[in-house]
Amino acid sequence: MRNLDYKKLVSEIQKWIKDYVANTNFDGVVMGISGGIDSAVTAALCVEALGKDQVLGLSLPCGSLKEDINDAHLLAEAINLQLLEFDLTNVYDTFLETVDSQIEADKVAKGNIRARLRMVAWYYVGQSKCNRLVVGTSNRTEIAIGYFTKYGDGAADFKPIGGLYKCEVREIAKILGIPRKIIEKPPSAGLWKGQTDEEEIGLSYDLLDEIIYHIDYNLNLEKFNDQDVKKVQKMMSSSEHKKTRAPIFKIR
Repeated sequence: MRNLDYKKLVSEIQKWIKDYVANTNFDGVVMGISGGIDSAVTAALCVEALGKDQVLGLSLPCGSLKEDINDAHLLAEAINLQLLEFDLTNVYDTFLETVDSQIEADKVAKGNIRARLRMVAWYYVGQSKCNRLVVGTSNRTEIAIGYFTKYGDGAADFKPIGGLYKCEVREIAKILGIPRKIIEKPPSAGLWKGQTDEEEIGLSYDLLDEIIYHIDYNLNLEKFNDQDVKKVQKMMSSSEHKKTRAPIFKIR
């Protein structure tokens, strides 16, 4: 993996955040706080770069585990983050009651509703309350394989950790003083109760990072299991539609 000076990298990302926001007509940023490491690191970077008055976190439980809600508040206290909480469970239930009688959806499709409801909340609060940009919390590993909900948690105005592999996010979390409980908890997209990223993907993040890194830098892949490599390559290619803008027919 990359040999990075993480303290220097933190400073560079914070400067990038500060410069990016300063060059817009917005007054700060708003972001989702899930209780996981990616949103924790992103929030801490933003608070350090912009100051606590310009960063607003939203905890948006939707049938979520109590532990995740508690961890969101734990983070807010640790990094001096403004945090609002809105429970979206009733909105989610009402939506399903409205459409489920005619459309029988699977677990993943229903889970994606949660991610998209949260996105609506981010932009609603950002626009109506405080004229703020929405910060994305996806990392390079997730983006590479399309492990995010299209127009859900993948929707954002900018993504400060989008170039960092998951293992690098962990290293930065230690520098930023993220609570150990959050650093060590199994990553989860929070799409349904008991869901974990690695179980759903079928590969560990450590292995994913290594394979994606080798693909990104055109390195030899022979040391990896061939099936694992093909699985990652398929996830990368099949999710390409999530990572590009919708194509437009051009009239000549």
